[in-house]
Amino acid sequence: MVKGTSRHVILVRSPDPRMFEEAIFIVREEASSRGLTPEAIVREAQSVASEYVRTHLGGKGEPRPLPPGVYVLLGAALCGFVWVATSFFL
Repeated sequence: MVKGTSRHVILVRSPDPRMFEEAIFIVREEASSRGLTPEAIVREAQSVASEYVRTHLGGKGEPRPLPPGVYVLLGAALCGFVWVATSFFL
């Protein structure tokens, strides 16, 4: 149990509640002493949460990998090309 310590917490609610309800950020004590406004701290928390989703969970900014069926078709096409090239040109 911790006594005599208070923490400032920011809760960022998710715009899509199917995945997450909210993100919890614990604000450092130095943040308020550096002259940051509460609005700036909340904006930074929202920015960090958005960037995390975009980079780690395949958000809009990140290309998604191809489905397995595409790799099967590409492999079959490559095998066909090699067969045609070796059959007609050798």
